[in-house]
Amino acid sequence: MVRLFNKKINHMNLSIYNKAKNTLLIAGAFSAMLLLFSSCEREAVQTLPQREWELVWSDDFNGTAGNAPDASKWAFDIGTGSNGWGNSELQYYTNRPANIQLDGGGKLVITARSESYSGSGFTSARIKTKGLFAQAYGRFEARIKTPTGPGIWPAFWMLGSNIDTKPWPQCGEIDIMEQRGQQPSVTHGTLHGPGYSGGNSIGKAYALTNGRFDTDYHIYAVEWGEDYIDFFVDNFLYQRLTPADVTGEWVYNQPFYLLLNVAVGGNFVGFPTSGTPFPQSMYVDYVKVYKQK
Repeated sequence: MVRLFNKKINHMNLSIYNKAKNTLLIAGAFSAMLLLFSSCEREAVQTLPQREWELVWSDDFNGTAGNAPDASKWAFDIGTGSNGWGNSELQYYTNRPANIQLDGGGKLVITARSESYSGSGFTSARIKTKGLFAQAYGRFEARIKTPTGPGIWPAFWMLGSNIDTKPWPQCGEIDIMEQRGQQPSVTHGTLHGPGYSGGNSIGKAYALTNGRFDTDYHIYAVEWGEDYIDFFVDNFLYQRLTPADVTGEWVYNQPFYLLLNVAVGGNFVGFPTSGTPFPQSMYVDYVKVYKQK
């Protein structure tokens, strides 16, 4: 039986908890099957498209230890959002150094903590380039070492810049990387849009044959064109999605902005357990955006 940290969860209806637990077990079994598939796939010889790129935006996170990320490039999401940011997440996002800071060695550190804060049992951080930078098409990549543990949900992703006039999922969402902390060898690349969002999103899991994403840095990227989005891990193409693959409108013909965050709990990962170690940190070496020459 899973023992939960957050006091609010302890008072949840037992049937709701059991349903969430069963969903988590099913998701784990599904990812295990994908692990077997991806392990074989990684051995394939790939012939990749020849694309030439020009760097247009980047952040190497250089700066004094303890400082916030560059305010000319990143803004903060603060609080708990609506219904846990629409995902039943448990954390309160802050801009405190305890949750987000430069490490002084060229890394951004986002840290999830188990603590009582403004009515929530956990804290973390989420940053975005909304209103500061957005681009349609190109290569979007980051070099990241992810956190681990049941209920930990790191992500590097994008949202359509028209989200204020066309709310999610009509604006579109591109998940370049999201992971379940309880599955440290598996990462996911996903699209959410009108007619294919939440549990009906379109995507694929990719698993390391040897190793874990939380023990070393890996490069997560998409290469995005008018009628395709290619997903990469360490420059290995593991998924291509096109308009023919989605079950609704293809909304990826407009600028998108970037986000980085570590969530705690939520529909995708389930709840933290007594075995979830805190604090948990995601380390970001760089984020780079290119356009095709």
